Amino acid sequence: MTSGADTRDQAVYHFRRALSRAHLEDILARLIGRSNDLIPFEEARRMLNGRVSEQRELREIPLEAIVGSVGRYADFTRQFLPRRQSDEERWARVMAVMDDPRNAPPILVYQIGEVYFVLDGNHRVSVARQRGASHVLAYVTRVHTRVPLTADTTPDELIRKAEEADFYELTDLDRQRPGADLRVTNPGQYREILADIEALQRERAAGGQALGPAEAAALWYDTIYLPIVEIIRDRGMLHDFPGRTETDLYVWISRHRAHLEAALGWALDPDAAAADLLAVQEQGPLRGVATALAPLAAANPLDAGPPPGQWRQERGVASVEQRLSADVLVPLSGKAESWPALEQALVVARREGGRLHGLHVVPDAGARSSPTALAVQAEFERRCQAAGVSGRLAIEVGAVTPAIVARARWSDLVVVRLAHPPAEGGLARLRAGFHALVQHCPRPILAVPGPAWPLNAALLCYDGTPKANEALFAAAYLALQWAIPLTVLTVIEPGRADESALARARRYLEAHGVQPVCVATPGPPAATIVTTARERACDLILIGGYGHGPLLEAVLGGTVDEVLRSSDRPVLICR
Repeated sequence: MTSGADTRDQAVYHFRRALSRAHLEDILARLIGRSNDLIPFEEARRMLNGRVSEQRELREIPLEAIVGSVGRYADFTRQFLPRRQSDEERWARVMAVMDDPRNAPPILVYQIGEVYFVLDGNHRVSVARQRGASHVLAYVTRVHTRVPLTADTTPDELIRKAEEADFYELTDLDRQRPGADLRVTNPGQYREILADIEALQRERAAGGQALGPAEAAALWYDTIYLPIVEIIRDRGMLHDFPGRTETDLYVWISRHRAHLEAALGWALDPDAAAADLLAVQEQGPLRGVATALAPLAAANPLDAGPPPGQWRQERGVASVEQRLSADVLVPLSGKAESWPALEQALVVARREGGRLHGLHVVPDAGARSSPTALAVQAEFERRCQAAGVSGRLAIEVGAVTPAIVARARWSDLVVVRLAHPPAEGGLARLRAGFHALVQHCPRPILAVPGPAWPLNAALLCYDGTPKANEALFAAAYLALQWAIPLTVLTVIEPGRADESALARARRYLEAHGVQPVCVATPGPPAATIVTTARERACDLILIGGYGHGPLLEAVLGGTVDEVLRSSDRPVLICR
């Protein structure tokens, strides 16, 4: 038979072991920067604007769900290990009493969400956990909050939860949009969301629509937040940002977009910012906004450039039903010969319901504010406004071709005035500006040789190569979305293209609901293309990019360069 002294000695032994474990856990928590503390109830209730219920119920509760205390939160660790040597006598008495469960009265707790805070019975909880119990009998008083707590809530997490509760108090979104998951993982992010909602309020007020905070919040959720969440889901971004939430990524995309727009001087779609945020994540923290915008000044002329289809992959375009050219880049020199490119870009933007990214490149920082640069900007804005197209022009210092290539990735299409077509002179092509642009540009290029055309009919030049397949995709899109007639031309060349290529193009187009006119004929490729475009009244030619490697293309020349030298109508070069 065990004596009372033996029982007390055993209880003291268990207390001292628990006290030692508490000290070790506290040291480890400090080393790894993780809280090992219980959450103070009054602080949690105040921060979450909790309302205490007048009812109380008796039931068993899980010990692991007890995360805080009303008055003894500093005396025990998060695992309810005792921290104070002075508690030895009381702890030992409680353990002795709890040898017979009938002697242990129920504890008193408050419940917030899924977790509990001890009002009376901290030592009973500590002893029960050390003895391996899973549940304890308790009188439970509920505390109602707009944001529930969970068992993994820490004191630091409580700050974020409090911000979430304040956010719902201001926006009422938990009631307006029940089921909406607007959790974030970092404190301070709700301030940025509220700033977005307030900006929407101001925008609508300027248009004569006065919205209250709750109305503006609901409109923000439906028209701004959810479309970005769809981008996050379509791109599978949560996989690349483990442990984060969709609302985290909304905030980061919005923040990244604002930084990019400030650096570029252009408005950007959220999808472009999302794609670049993924690139930043993949390439590491050293790749910031400044690096992302750095011109490719030292592009290797022997580099083959982006692979076929990369432009669609980067812009998330997988279907001919998706808009192809929402953002159109148009470089402008300020000379009279460059303005037809803007007029052609305006034609595209009106058809696409898109916007223009103007670019004027100057040799040095002093030229940014020169009369010439400011005149280009003013004329760009005037023409966009007259056409009813949204557009902003950026003035950048550097070399023209690298600047276009670097900024093209923020657009869907580059429209360039073809004032100086590629020369016929062998290796000189490697250094020629337009040849280098076609070689390295990560987006399709619309070359404009003269005045703008209405783009009412298209000619697709198709030889079955991967780059021609990109032109085929673009042709299917234009025929469907612009509702324009399409002619497909295959120039028969032994060993390169035959009528089977034309048959493949026809099957692809018909599968997408396009009924093309198909032409297969032998002859010199470039001359046949230009002649067919004229005979079929096609005012847009679509063609794949360079078919050879850079060096061979420069030595032998190619169809693309010959078409660019001889065509009087725009040529869309896809890769």
